[in-house]
Amino acid sequence: MKKILAIALLTIVGFATQANAQAKIEFKSETIDYGEILKGSDGVRTFEFTNTGDEPLIISDVKSSCGCTVPSKPNGPIAPGASDVIKVKYDTKRVGPIRKTVTVYSNADQPIVSLKIKGKILASESNKSVLEKTK
Repeated sequence: MKKILAIALLTIVGFATQANAQAKIEFKSETIDYGEILKGSDGVRTFEFTNTGDEPLIISDVKSSCGCTVPSKPNGPIAPGASDVIKVKYDTKRVGPIRKTVTVYSNADQPIVSLKIKGKILASESNKSVLEKTK
C-alpha cells in the first residue's frame, strides 16, 4: 500500500511540475531607436530575444501598427535557453518622425508583447546639418 501511495504522489508531483513549465520571452530591448537617419537609408533592424522558460517558445504572429513597418518572425520553435531575432523593416522613404508599434503573439507566459520603434527620417543631408547646428 505504501508503494502505491508513493508512486501516486510522485506521479501527481511530476504532472504539477510539468504543468508549471512554460516558455518565457525576454527581449534584449523592447525599443529600437533609429535616431536621425537620411531618407532612403537602410530601414532593417532586429529585436533580439531569448527563451528563458523551460518549454519551446512558439511565436505565432508578429504584426505592425501600419503598412510602413514590415516585421518578420522566426520560423519554428525556439528551444529553452536559445536566442533568435524578430526583423523589422521600416520604409525610410517616408520623411518625418517614426513612432510605431510591433506586437508579438506567442505561447509565452506573457502571450502578447508590444515592441516600439522610434526615430526620425531626414529629407536630405542639408537638413541634417541644420539640425546638428541647433543642438
